[in-house]
Amino acid sequence: MDLFLANLFSSFTRILLLLFLLHASFSFISTDGYDAFDPTGNITIKWDIKTWNADGYVAVVTIFNFYKYRHIESPGWQLGWTWAKKEVIWNMMGGQATEQGDCSRFKGTIIPHCCNRKPTIVDLMPGTPYNQQVANCCRGGVISSWVQDPANAVSSFQLTVSQAGTNNTTARAPQNFTLNTPGPGYTCGPARTVNPSKFVSDDKRRVTQALMTWNITCMYSQFLAQKTPTCCVSLSSFYSKSIVSCPTCACGCQNSITQPGICVESESPNVPSALSRSGKNSHTPLVQCTRHMCPIRVHWHIKVNYKEYWRVKVTVTNFNYRMNYSQWNLVVQHPNFEHLTRTFSFNYQPLTPYASINDTAMFWGTKFYNDLLMHAGPSGNIQSELIFWKDKSTFSFEKGWGFPQRIYFNGDNCVMPPPDLYPNLPNASVPRVTSLHCLLTMILVSLVIVLGYV
Repeated sequence: MDLFLANLFSSFTRILLLLFLLHASFSFISTDGYDAFDPTGNITIKWDIKTWNADGYVAVVTIFNFYKYRHIESPGWQLGWTWAKKEVIWNMMGGQATEQGDCSRFKGTIIPHCCNRKPTIVDLMPGTPYNQQVANCCRGGVISSWVQDPANAVSSFQLTVSQAGTNNTTARAPQNFTLNTPGPGYTCGPARTVNPSKFVSDDKRRVTQALMTWNITCMYSQFLAQKTPTCCVSLSSFYSKSIVSCPTCACGCQNSITQPGICVESESPNVPSALSRSGKNSHTPLVQCTRHMCPIRVHWHIKVNYKEYWRVKVTVTNFNYRMNYSQWNLVVQHPNFEHLTRTFSFNYQPLTPYASINDTAMFWGTKFYNDLLMHAGPSGNIQSELIFWKDKSTFSFEKGWGFPQRIYFNGDNCVMPPPDLYPNLPNASVPRVTSLHCLLTMILVSLVIVLGYV
């Protein structure tokens, strides 16, 4: 009997372990630096030495955002490094060091801009005097994504470095680069010597080049950026009364013992006081209390089924009281995007990293209309509708085909509901089709019947 119970317990344990592994495999979200939708995306930092001087050099540092849909929003980037020797920043334009450091060893009335061995640099704000600016500076550290606004996907500053090498042999590249936005998430590789950058004059008639160029590549990881997801997805359709909500505790739980006070009720009078107590945690989300506890929810509703087309409504809701999302974007994967015919109030760009497959789309707001997603509250949502053409060979509402496979908000993978909870078609029914022809036919038949009784 004891042997039988032991074997039974062992079998039961193995079944539970198998179920756990299956659940983990379906719910796992890839959080490493590689992104299948943007396999070549990265942030590249170019350190171009423009001139040598008696004690060092003048360099222009440029940050290129080659991510298609991941941008850097306010309060902007912070770039740091460790000097290889005893270099100091004597002067800067288009940026500034957050701390001057100990410059007591320098005599006289003019001292360096920064003497820290590990400086942190930030962008200057808009409105900076022109004599302190360089090209592509002074946007408060905000850098657009490459698809949304390539002209503003670059940021630059100039620095004069002293106590450094004065030629290609003696100059040493800085080490241990860090890029915060303002929190973590990016990992930067070592500086590598590359072919000198070339610069074309404004009149396109002359090309100059840097005396020496170092390249630094930084990659993003959602796992490093935050411990929990930042968004979730809910689903609904015209053919089902059920609404599939975001998974419970998708981004955290209300009754968290380790993080009390991370949410407030929507009608609570304590919202202003909670925001005023933000302090150092001003970038930590303060969300409205919900079952999912996510700062962002994306809702996909299958709205109408026409004869030749079908229609979807997409709504993005902000539950974060601390954040207005500027230049927000959505990336959606669905097999019918090859036949997307129209969008309303959203900009649209197909993403085709693999040329033969067109199943991924990027959406973002219209400038000065809905490119700013306001904080939690009555104005904290944006919405649009999409119209798809039906390809008879692939179209179906069965088995959740009408719902997206994946959704990203601002480059972060959102938590999807389990597929077995997706709205189902009614048993033994065909999705209703609404068309002008059907409506006119019904009206004519009704008139004939009515006139027949007159």
